Amino acid sequence: MKITVESQDPSRAGAELLAVPLASLDTGAKLATRVAAVDRAIGGQIAEVVRSGDFRGRKGESLLLFGRGAPRRVLLLGLGDEAKLDAEAVRQLAGRAVAGAAARRTRSVAIAFPATRKLRAAELARALAEGATLASYRPDAWKTKKNDAPPALGRVVLLVEREADVRAAREAAELGATIAECQNVARRLSNEPANALPPAQLAAEARRVANEVGLRCRIFDVPELRRRKMGALLGVGQGSTHPPRLVVIEHVPRPATRARRTVCVIGKGITFDSGGISIKPAGGMHDMKHDMSGAAAVVGILRAAALLEIPLHVVGVIAAAENMPGGEAYRPGDVLTSMSGQTIEIQNTDAEGRLVLCDAIHFARTQYEPDAIIDLATLTGACVVALGSWTSGLFGNHEALCDAIRRAGATTGERAWPMPMADEHRDEMRSQVADLKNVSGSRDAGASTAAAFLSHFVGDTPWAHLDIAGTAYTSKTGACQPYGATGVGVRLVTEVLQSWPHGGL
Repeated sequence: MKITVESQDPSRAGAELLAVPLASLDTGAKLATRVAAVDRAIGGQIAEVVRSGDFRGRKGESLLLFGRGAPRRVLLLGLGDEAKLDAEAVRQLAGRAVAGAAARRTRSVAIAFPATRKLRAAELARALAEGATLASYRPDAWKTKKNDAPPALGRVVLLVEREADVRAAREAAELGATIAECQNVARRLSNEPANALPPAQLAAEARRVANEVGLRCRIFDVPELRRRKMGALLGVGQGSTHPPRLVVIEHVPRPATRARRTVCVIGKGITFDSGGISIKPAGGMHDMKHDMSGAAAVVGILRAAALLEIPLHVVGVIAAAENMPGGEAYRPGDVLTSMSGQTIEIQNTDAEGRLVLCDAIHFARTQYEPDAIIDLATLTGACVVALGSWTSGLFGNHEALCDAIRRAGATTGERAWPMPMADEHRDEMRSQVADLKNVSGSRDAGASTAAAFLSHFVGDTPWAHLDIAGTAYTSKTGACQPYGATGVGVRLVTEVLQSWPHGGL
C-alpha cells in the first residue's frame, strides 16, 4: 500500500473514496473552507445533513454520500469534541477510512486532514499513516478461499491543508508508515499457528527479517545453550520435541561510534504454552500460540531500529521454547540452575515465561553490559485481571526509564501503567529448598511477584518489564485492530528508543 501526502482541494483528490473528518457540529454550524469546497462539488449534501441533524460529527459516526461527478463517494467521519482530539483518535479515524474503502471494495482512498489546531500537520500525517497501515493488515494468511475478501487497498492520499506543511508531513507519514509496518510484522509472527512456528522456525523468521534490513543475527541451539549453562531455558523446553533456541539480533548504527548507549530489548518466545505438567484448561488454550508475542515485538522493534537508523546499539534477545508435557518435561518439585547460577524450585510448570526470561536477562546483562534493559512478555493472567486488555503492566527499577515508557505509551496509544514491585514481593519468591521459586504460592499480587522474580536477575542495570498478557492479542476488532495479534510494544518501545536519552541513561 502506497501512502502519499498532497496539498490540494479535497474535491479534486482523484481517489475512489474521499474521507472527510468533521468534529461535533451544531445544526447551524458553518463548514470549514475545505469541507465547503467538497460540499459544493456534491451539490450541498454535507450542509444539508448537518443542517438536518442527520450527521452531527459525533465520535464514531459515519455517513456515505454520493456525488454525480468527482468526488464520486464521500465518507463523512465524526471526530467528536475537537478539544479532545489526540493522535490516537486520528489513528482510529484513518482506520475507519481504510475500513470504509474496503467495505466498498475501492482500491484508493483520500483522507482530508482534520481541521484542528491541537495537532501540527506532521503529527496528523504520522498518526494517519500509522492508522492506515495498521488497518490494512489482514490475518488471513491461512485462508485458502479469498474470493470474498475485498481487494487490497493500493493507495492512500493524505490531504494536507497548507502547501508549506507538505514536506514535514511527508517525512512524518513515512515515519509512521514504517513503524506501523514493523508492528504488522510482529502481528504476522504472533498470529502464526504453533505447528508452523516452533522455536527453530521462529528463530529462522527472526533471521530472515534481520537479513532484510542488514541486522546481525545469531541463533544458539541446544549444545550452545548447554555450554552457556542456560538451565532455566533448557528446562522449560525439554518436554517438547521442538528444542529451544536463543536468538540475538543486533542493530549497530553506522558509523558504530554513533552508538554511545546500548539498550537490550528482550522478548518471551513461548511458541506454544500448554502449561506443561501443570496443564492449562482446554478453554482458550488455542490462544497460547500468542505466548511468543514479546518475541514478535522484539523482531518488529529491531526492524524499526534499523529502518529508522536509531543512533543506539540496540540488542534484541529472544528466548524461544515450547512448553509441553512429556516424558522428559520438567516437573513441579524440580530444581533448575539458571545461567546466573541461582537455583529455582519449580512449583508450577505453567509459570515458565519468567524462567526463559531470567536466562535471557542474565545473558544480555553480562554479555553486553547495557545501559538499560526492557523486556516484553505475556507473563501473567493477574495483570489481565488488574488492567484488562487496554493497558500493559509496567514494572522496573529505574524511575526515569519507566517514566519514559509511560510517556511513550500516551504518545503512541499503547498505554503502560506503573505497577508496584516492593521488597515484600521479592521476598515472596524465595524458596525453602533453593535460592528462588518460580511462583509465590499465593494468588495475591501475581503480576508483581512475577516481576519481582525477574528482578533477582537484573542486578543494578536499569530495567523495565512490560507485562503484555492482556494487550498482546484480542478477539475484539476495531478500526485499526483485526482479530488476533496486536503487535503491542513495537510502537511503544520504538518511541522510547527514538527519544533517548532518559534521565541520564
